[in-house]
Amino acid sequence: MIEHLSNHTDLERVVLVSVKTPEVTELQVDEYLDELAFLAETAGAEPIKRFVQRLGMPDTKTFVGKGKLEEIQAYIKENDVATVIFDDELSPSQLRNIENTLQCLILDRTNLILDIFARRARSAHAKTQVELAQYNYLLPRLTRMWTHLERQRGGIGMRGPGEKEIETDRRIIRTMISKLKEDLKKIDRQMMTQRQNRGKLVRVALVGYTNVGKSTLMNVLSKSEVFAENKLFATLDTTVRKVVVDNIPFLLADTVGFIRKLPHHLVESFKSTLDEVREADILLHVVDVSHKGFEQQIEVVNQTLHELGQSQKPTLLVFNKVDAFSYVRKDDDDLSEKVKINFSLDEIKQTWIGKQADKCVFISALNKVNFVEFKQMVYNEVKTIHAQRFPFNDYLYDTDQEFDNEEE
Repeated sequence: MIEHLSNHTDLERVVLVSVKTPEVTELQVDEYLDELAFLAETAGAEPIKRFVQRLGMPDTKTFVGKGKLEEIQAYIKENDVATVIFDDELSPSQLRNIENTLQCLILDRTNLILDIFARRARSAHAKTQVELAQYNYLLPRLTRMWTHLERQRGGIGMRGPGEKEIETDRRIIRTMISKLKEDLKKIDRQMMTQRQNRGKLVRVALVGYTNVGKSTLMNVLSKSEVFAENKLFATLDTTVRKVVVDNIPFLLADTVGFIRKLPHHLVESFKSTLDEVREADILLHVVDVSHKGFEQQIEVVNQTLHELGQSQKPTLLVFNKVDAFSYVRKDDDDLSEKVKINFSLDEIKQTWIGKQADKCVFISALNKVNFVEFKQMVYNEVKTIHAQRFPFNDYLYDTDQEFDNEEE
């Protein structure tokens, strides 16, 4: 199996590296590095230093320039750092060149996210998806430093004359990829059958950036106990619950959170997980309004939904964590331009409610702030589709009636 950063007993000291290109602002670089640091902490590491270099574009050979790489090399030697993490996906040649210079473990953003996914996966389905994504990522990046695979020992005729270990590793990985794809096909068929067995109930999917409170909202709505934690990708396995709001039942799915530069291998491997989004009738787009970069997070989610072909579905924008919102009030005599950090929650509400009309609500899932209005808005959306689906049936349900939960 693949060794993960998070398997270390003590916190591993790491260094973070980023390139600031002309199209990225200083504020965005800070936000991206804050997120990378959060990812590293989620994986069980301790970021102790950040390196940022201004370049027109990342260096094709070493991502950063020669001088910056030497600066990083000097720092990690002086401070006994064994791991350096880059805030972009490195090409196989960049990875090799950087490893040759720094002589330490090099991770990029994709590898780090894969590591967290591997740690968070609970079900056999999620574990299979993560393992497939890992092998797809690692296949073109095998180097002489590769020591993670359990190699076949002994056995006459297992290796041809002069065959290198790295070629053996590639063959093992390709075999594993084929097996995992077949395993996923079987699981996907089983999940498709489960979805078909749910009948015609209206389906609602929680979508949003990672760590915005989707699982907490799921717990409150469904009165269940889905795992929720203040870490990135706390929830990985798709969970489906039957929920009743007033007199109408519907299915609510909690899905894996999106993130900036979501690795292509994860999108491909988690196709069946994203099928919950594809098959949903309504999307609840949950946003952490207390996050300073929430508007960029909204754009990331919208872009991902567009790539999935799901951007036209009825969507309710749910601004969560109003209880955690804070801002810096400008003095009346301060004539400088007002920036986003100076906007109050009321000002943000007016802006977004103006944009979204009746498709926008501000709540706190943790403290149930404004929950009556939120549930009413969900009810109205579900009722519209429910009435179209069951035009000749007056489905009236006891609001205290209990339903069996479904979990995948």
